[in-house]
Amino acid sequence: MRKSELKLTSVKIYKPLYHKFKVRAMDDEFTLQKLVNRCMDLYMSDNTFKEKIFEYNNLAASGSRNLWKIYQI
Repeated sequence: MRKSELKLTSVKIYKPLYHKFKVRAMDDEFTLQKLVNRCMDLYMSDNTFKEKIFEYNNLAASGSRNLWKIYQI
């Protein structure tokens, strides 16, 4: 992938969830960038994955604002 094909973005991520991801992903040498790129590709090419994402309800629908209800630390 060429540098000109990359888009720098910024997203807000719930800290406790990101920390858990970082710890687990470190062992696998897996980055958030890899996760996002692969998920976006699957979302665009795999309808089963897309449906699974839409049906996933372990997180609050409004994003990170209400996640504290699920991931209380």
